[in-house]
Amino acid sequence: MLKLFTIHVMTDLDTTEKKGNGVFLLIILVLLIALGAMAFLWSRKNAELNDCTNQNALLISDMNGMNDMMSGYVGNMSNDLKKDFKNMLKTYDALIAKDASKADSLNMQKAKIQGLITQLNNNKRITASQLFRMRKENETLRGIMKSYVKQIDSLNTMNIKLTSDLDQTTTQLTATKTERDQFKQEAEEKGEKVKKGARLQAYGIQSTGLRMKLNNTTEETTKARNTVQIKASFTLSENSLTDAGRKTVYLQITSPDGRVLQTRSSNTVQTELGNMAYSDKKEIDYNNQQIDMSIFYDLKGEDAVKGNYKVKIFCEGNLIGTDSFTLK
Repeated sequence: MLKLFTIHVMTDLDTTEKKGNGVFLLIILVLLIALGAMAFLWSRKNAELNDCTNQNALLISDMNGMNDMMSGYVGNMSNDLKKDFKNMLKTYDALIAKDASKADSLNMQKAKIQGLITQLNNNKRITASQLFRMRKENETLRGIMKSYVKQIDSLNTMNIKLTSDLDQTTTQLTATKTERDQFKQEAEEKGEKVKKGARLQAYGIQSTGLRMKLNNTTEETTKARNTVQIKASFTLSENSLTDAGRKTVYLQITSPDGRVLQTRSSNTVQTELGNMAYSDKKEIDYNNQQIDMSIFYDLKGEDAVKGNYKVKIFCEGNLIGTDSFTLK
């Protein structure tokens, strides 16, 4: 019985050991396969790296060969490129002069170009590949410059059109103002003509001294010592252009000594000759028909001066007649 149990236990142990050995073998097999795959991939990548290295070396060799081949032309190309950059700077200066509002943006582009010029000046052994890159930058900067040129030219064209429109409008306004001034002048001239045509006239003026008779009536005299009044008789003209109605006619008498005879020092009237002193006045009803009238100035006991007296007649601010007489 004991023998049979022992044989059974040993059989189970052998089975378990065999299973464990199988698992280990499987793991080892997987690891070997993974290791082989990694070795294959590493070998492949290493071959690609070698290919890239060889190609890079070939490119560097070709580039060096190209630089050697282009060495005779690099100097000329560099000078041409610098000349091109300098011309671009001049163009930008002209653009700034045309449109100062874009000065900041344009100066930024100028700074980039100046930087490339500095590189060309400082790099005495510039290679063809470096020159090629600069030419690409030059093309880019030139495209930007052309864009600015187009924008600013377009704005200038608009400004020119606006200026032209403004000039045209100004010309039209000037013409309108000229026509207005011409019409105004013509209206003023016509108004002046009407005003002159409406002016009354005093004609047939007869001025003389008057003496007092015993019967308290007066008669004309040429003697200064007998004169107590001065009379101016005249006819006020017919005029259909002037307004009818109440009008005041003023008499001004100037004595031989140049003094205006006045009943009051406050007797003044505004006329076309300025503010004038007057001797006496008379109001009338004017109906556009001629009127015979007389205005008297009373000396009120004042002695008349010998000599020539001047007489002026005013109405509505206008001098409408003059006369003179002499007292001996």
